[in-house]
Amino acid sequence: MLLFSQSSTHFWGPVANWGLPIAALSDLRKDETMISATMTPTLCLYSLVFMRFAWRVQPRNLLLFACHFVNASAQGVQCARLANYHFRHGKDATATGDSKTSSAAALVTAAAEAPAAAVSK
Repeated sequence: MLLFSQSSTHFWGPVANWGLPIAALSDLRKDETMISATMTPTLCLYSLVFMRFAWRVQPRNLLLFACHFVNASAQGVQCARLANYHFRHGKDATATGDSKTSSAAALVTAAAEAPAAAVSK
């Protein structure tokens, strides 16, 4: 039984979507100052949502799941790099007027506290 045919959206959708994780993996080598404080957490959440979708849809789309798993992992690493950069250079970045870095730390902190708040309810 052939799971994916070349005319299937279960094949071409994930293939086209692999551009996101490939770009995320290439961004891992870039400097922390280049990490977007808004786009990185957004892409991480986007991939987490669509990982669930790819798992729940029948038949399961494992190619799409793998694509979003790689992207969520890479974006998570980027979020960690951003938080690490902020905590290492927070005072210096704020003193020079780099509001992007200070807002990034606020986003990362809020994203880290959100699951804990949901569990405590």
